[in-house]
Order: sequence, then C-alpha cells, then structure tokens
Amino acid sequence: MGGKTISGLQKLGKALMGAVAVLPVAAILMGIGYWIDPTGWGANSIVAAVLIKAGAAVLDNLGWVFAVAIAFGLARDHNGAAALSGFIGFVTITNVIGEKTVAGFRGVDLEKLDDAAKLAWASEGWSKIGPGNVLIGILVGLLAAWVYNRFHRTKLPDYLAFFSGRRLVPILTSLFSIVLAGILYFVWPFVFSGLFHFGQWIQTLGAMGAGIYGFANRLLIPAGLHHALNSIFWFDVIGINDINNFLGGAKTIAAAADATNAATCVGAGYWNGTSCEVIGYIGRYQGGFFPIMMFGLPGAALAMYLRADSKAKKTTGALMMAGALASFFTGVTEPIEFSFMFLAPALYLVHAVLTGISVAIAAAMHWTAGFGFSAGFVDMFLSARNPLANQWYMLLVMGVVFFAIYFAVFYFLIGAFDLRTPGRHEDEDGAEKATLTSDSDFADAAAKIIAGLGGAENINEIDYCTTRLRTTVRDHTKVNEKLIKSTGVAGMIRPSQTAVQVVVGPQVEFMYDEVAGQLASSNVTLKGEQEV
Repeated sequence: MGGKTISGLQKLGKALMGAVAVLPVAAILMGIGYWIDPTGWGANSIVAAVLIKAGAAVLDNLGWVFAVAIAFGLARDHNGAAALSGFIGFVTITNVIGEKTVAGFRGVDLEKLDDAAKLAWASEGWSKIGPGNVLIGILVGLLAAWVYNRFHRTKLPDYLAFFSGRRLVPILTSLFSIVLAGILYFVWPFVFSGLFHFGQWIQTLGAMGAGIYGFANRLLIPAGLHHALNSIFWFDVIGINDINNFLGGAKTIAAAADATNAATCVGAGYWNGTSCEVIGYIGRYQGGFFPIMMFGLPGAALAMYLRADSKAKKTTGALMMAGALASFFTGVTEPIEFSFMFLAPALYLVHAVLTGISVAIAAAMHWTAGFGFSAGFVDMFLSARNPLANQWYMLLVMGVVFFAIYFAVFYFLIGAFDLRTPGRHEDEDGAEKATLTSDSDFADAAAKIIAGLGGAENINEIDYCTTRLRTTVRDHTKVNEKLIKSTGVAGMIRPSQTAVQVVVGPQVEFMYDEVAGQLASSNVTLKGEQEV
C-alpha cells in the first residue's frame, strides 16, 4: 500500500473521529436516563424520557453526523460550506434512493408484498438507506470534501458571480449526489449483499466470530483502519448496529418483541425459532473489550514498569500510571498500546490475541455491557442500568483474571526474550525521557518535538486528533525520532515518508496548543484549532 494511500486513510480516520466524538454525549444522556428510570425506560419519569430521547436523536441520525463531520474534517480549510454540502448531499441521496422512492420507481406496493417477496425486497437493503446509514454518510462526506477542495475557488462569469467560490460547492454537491445516487441504485444491492453476508458469516460463528472481530479490531489499530471494521459491527451499515441497539435498549427490546422471523430479528439478536432474543446478544461486539481496557492493559503497564531498568523506573512508572488510569477510566488505550506496539511488536500481537479471546468469552457467556465512547469505567457505569446489560458485573470478574494474565504474560515474555519495552535499555537512545506534568514540561516537550521534526522550516502542516499530533514534513531525513521520543510521548508512527504522527495521549490538545503557539510566527499550516 503506497504512502499516499496510507496518508489518505489516516486523514479519513481523523475525520471519522469528529463524528465518533459525539457518541459519548448520547451515551451519557441515555445512561443517566436509564439510571433514573431503569424499569419504565422513560415511562415513569419525564426527565428520563427527555434524556433517552435526546440521546436517541444522535444515535438515530449517525448518517447525517458522519456526512457533515467527514466533509468538514477533510475540507482543505475546514470551512462551513463543506459541512453544509455534506448535509445537502446526504439528504439528496437518502431521498432519491430511499426505500419508498425506489419502490415507486419499480411500481412495488410495499404493503401488499407476501413473505417471499418481502424477504427478496429486504435482501436488497433499501430500508437501510436512511438517517442512520453510516456508510452512505461516509461516501457523501468524501464526495462533499472532494467537491469543496476542487471547486471552492472556482470563478463564474459576472452574471453568475454570486454563486462563485464556496457558494458553488453545495450546488455542485447536490448535482454530484444525484449522480452518486444513480450509481448506488445499481451498486447498492450488491454492496449491501456482500457486507450483509460477511456480517452474517461472523454472526453465524457466534462467540468465535465476535472473537475474530475483537482480534482484528486491535490488529488494525496501528494503521488507523479499525474504524472501517467497526462501522460494520457497531453502526447501521448492514443492520448489526451494536452500539445504537444497545444504548437504545428499550426500543430494541420492543422491536425484538415485534419480530416475526430471523430477517426481522434486531441487529445481533438471536432468532430461536419462535422469538428474537436480544438480552445477552446485543452488545456482544462491545462487552469483551471492558476486561481488556479496564484491567488487562493496566496489568501490562505494571509488568512493563517492573521490568524497566532501575534508573528509568521513576519515569516509566509515571508514564505507565498515566496510561493505566486513562485506559481504566475512559478506555483510551493508545498511551499504553503505542508504548510497546513498535518496540515489541510480538507483545502487541499477544495483546490482539488476548483481546479476541476476551471478546469471545464474554459473547459465549452472554455477558454484555455497552459504550458510547470506549470500554472504560465511565461507560460501564452508565450502561449498568440499561435493560440490555446482562450480568455486566461478570465482566469485572473477568477483568481481574485478565489483569493477572496480562501481567504474567507480559512480565514473562519481556524477561525471557529481553524485549525492549519502555524503560529498558534507555541508554541506547542517548536521551532520557521526560514527563509531562506542568506547563513548563509541555513547553519544553513542544520545543523538542518541533526540533525533532526538523525545525519550523521543515514542517509543512500540523493538526491533532484524539491522541496524536499529525504532521507532514518537507524532508523526512531531518526527522529525529530519538529527540521526539525523549519528550515522554507514547510513540511515533511514520505512515509515509512525509507523514509523521506523534502519539501524545489524552493530553494531545494541550501539546498541540503549545506547539501551535511556538509555530505561530512561522509559515506552518495550523489546523488543529478548527477540529470538529
């Protein structure tokens, strides 16, 4: 895979995070609503009903969210015209090839279809062209961003000058969306069928399928490509929609009660021949991550701290403690994962395997909990009263076991194979790692990062996402990785010769602000302050 392709996928991953970032809001609103009214799900409390409905407003319209966020995030200067274009493009496509419109094109009366015809119609996936379709949202976002970047400076003749430049972008996006809708009219049934059968294949494997997904999820993290895989299982691309169905527990249970066959059974629910079972099934692609993020990775962090060289134990301990707390409370795992991902890739493979095992065990035992952001304590606490949460406390028991497994495996492998993890053989770097605790620490680290990237004159642009500074440089030979790593950051990724990503962790925004401040008088393009 070429450098430009990887760089493009990385940019898409960054833009996707703009959409994913709204999920915690929905999770918090619905989680509090279920805590207030755990039995009536809003029927016994106006406050609970408002909170649950407000959360559903986000989850039921994720297609819109992705279309707008991706268009905005990939636009060259993050202009609002791109976001508006994403909105217009999405409404155009969902109206032109929505289920009722397509039925009208074909002269199909949806109310009069018999069971066989209903099944044939459902297999084409037209009912999935709607406000919750994340895949359509991604396609429209890409289209709107391309139109913006290509035409936002276009000049028209004087009599049409009012519609020049950025005003032209939504107009063209609408027209191009009609073309895209025409293409999707012929392509969508095949795309949907392929994705549907892939998802069905994973689902037919039951707990093993969930484990395969968990393994692949971690394995794709280094390339940032896990978002594409997640969209199939977590969102409403082919109907699995695990996050939305779990968080909307009451609505999911009601839909399951109305199911009449396997085709109408909700998401990852199980059709037992007479009814659709959702408790213990919805959430199977989420539950097994909690033992890993809350317990397993902190266990690995403890092992790496104890295996650190004596002179580096203080610094390593601070880094591992910060990473462990972030992983436990919020489910942000990159600070720990990137600390050993490239130093000891064999350990990361072990981590991916253990994640798959955890997800498989939780799915097999029907222990479910869900999240809107990630599998940390906050999301577990919020989901505990959800009507679809099934023996969620067993995930905590499982977590204690996985803490011990991670600690034992990491401690043994690091010592047995002399693996180079944080704090081991630091003298070979020629630089001692710093810690980030005060404003002066961030200022010093920012200065070193700029110098490590070859100085301001070598930096083309810089922005940030959830945990990483994302930069492009002019001359890759001037990048000094040892100097950058000496600042105490979690790690570095080089997707291509000119792309450099510095993995900072949850405090990346503060690091970006400091770097941006020091680069303010330079010609470097600063994008981070315009993030979604």
